[in-house]
Amino acid sequence: MPTRESMESNRFLKPVAHRVLRPELWRFTRRSVPRGVALGMVTGILAPVAQVPLSAVLALPFRANIPAAALTTFITNPFTTPPLWVAAYWIGRWVLRLDAHVPGSPIADTVAANASWLSWIMSEAAPATIVGLFVITIVFAVVGYVGSALGWRLWIARKWRNRHRSKLVEPAN
Repeated sequence: MPTRESMESNRFLKPVAHRVLRPELWRFTRRSVPRGVALGMVTGILAPVAQVPLSAVLALPFRANIPAAALTTFITNPFTTPPLWVAAYWIGRWVLRLDAHVPGSPIADTVAANASWLSWIMSEAAPATIVGLFVITIVFAVVGYVGSALGWRLWIARKWRNRHRSKLVEPAN
């Protein structure tokens, strides 16, 4: 993952370095981290390539934490992408209600009759997968945002509680 210093010395980033290297984009705060997590989920799932640079660029207008956004894009990797796409297909198929209005399975019968994968991909798989990916992206981004905000809140509450306990149980002089 790129560091702030490595980005500062990159010759390609010189024109936008003043915007990318703003300190509030690199600080871990209760508002910027959940934004970064949600943004990383969106770019990690929807962008097939260049996920980290895309999340870094999109972090600028959303004032999201760049390291959190970049790290969260790794939710998709060679091990998680195939199950994610299969789930997206089934969710998209359910959302679009394919084969729900006609008894039997006319689309599956058409695929078997034509034995043409391209027509099946264009008629059913592509739209269902795209819709499913959008549904999964929205759900993951919301859950990531809420989960990281809640985790942040619990972490700070624990720090306050420990600080309060240490003040109550100070050793006697």
